[in-house]
Amino acid sequence: MLSTGALRAHLLAARLAGTVATTREESLRSYRLFAARDPRVLIGINPRGPWRQTDLLQLMAEKCGVSDDPRVTSGPDVIDPERTLSALHAFAERLANAARRGEPVLLGTGHPHPLLGFYGALADALSAAGCEVLTPAVGERVDITTRFGLRTYNLGYVRRVALVREPGARSTGGETGAHTHSPLPVRTVLDAAAKRGGPLPELVIGDHGWVCGAGQLGFEAIGLADTNDPALFVGQAEGRVSVVVPLDDAVRSDYYRPLTRYVLNRACLSQ
Repeated sequence: MLSTGALRAHLLAARLAGTVATTREESLRSYRLFAARDPRVLIGINPRGPWRQTDLLQLMAEKCGVSDDPRVTSGPDVIDPERTLSALHAFAERLANAARRGEPVLLGTGHPHPLLGFYGALADALSAAGCEVLTPAVGERVDITTRFGLRTYNLGYVRRVALVREPGARSTGGETGAHTHSPLPVRTVLDAAAKRGGPLPELVIGDHGWVCGAGQLGFEAIGLADTNDPALFVGQAEGRVSVVVPLDDAVRSDYYRPLTRYVLNRACLSQ
């Protein structure tokens, strides 16, 4: 079993935590846009509190370990590996509870290229433990407004992990799905599950709009988030997201494999 010390070293070496590739400029821009209630950054969360930029900076310092000094405006951002490890422990505990209770679960990602393997391994392990891994709304259309205009996507699943693809795209070679922050895919999936009479997920696992969109609708959600994704941490602070693991969510896919092994071992789900 990978030790906590070995995982901490890996987090730092792979730049999943410590000094990360996400820049301070990117993070501050996201906090500014969130404070202005820009839907591109809210990604499905309708905040109850005022959440000014200074409030968000304090929250992200507490949850991620970024600098709380507003005068720090450039350079790489920082994630405290101890905060990542603590959140991974809570994440694993929630997976263990889902497996023990045989809960229906839904997994979805807006970051399929780096994170599909991580979520796919969780889906396999939860299924083997007796959880139903839900896959509703296959092929359904989702229209998402992007900075390039309105884009049409179709819902699909790879390894029982939900994602969106451009029409006509196939899961072949390196093609897995599109990058998106939108909550519309998870809303589409949950609506389809409800219309067919269930089951509905008792736990949603993912990132970006998959977590925020589900949490806003009252579904328990856990996931991963970078320093420029304040919506998940606001959702957690306001009680609509259960667990958020702070880490760089866009490094090489193989760098997440030690996290996968660590989480599954702690959840007693290793196969």
